[in-house]
Amino acid sequence: MNPELLRQLANETMPFGKYAGQPLSRLPIAYLVWMQNRGWPAPPLGPKLALMLEIKHNGLSYLLKPLVQTERRG
Repeated sequence: MNPELLRQLANETMPFGKYAGQPLSRLPIAYLVWMQNRGWPAPPLGPKLALMLEIKHNGLSYLLKPLVQTERRG
């Protein structure tokens, strides 16, 4: 598994729709299943959402938590 891809899943945001602006890692599994049923978006987003569904379905979301980058203030 590519560590950079996991970092992207933890930190990239959904660019459109009901959950626009939400981190991909926080998308509800029901929404990911809905997206899968209607057809994944084009790459690179579609494969990331498909992987996020697999991660959530297998109870592995906790693996992404240490990769979340917090916003630096200063």
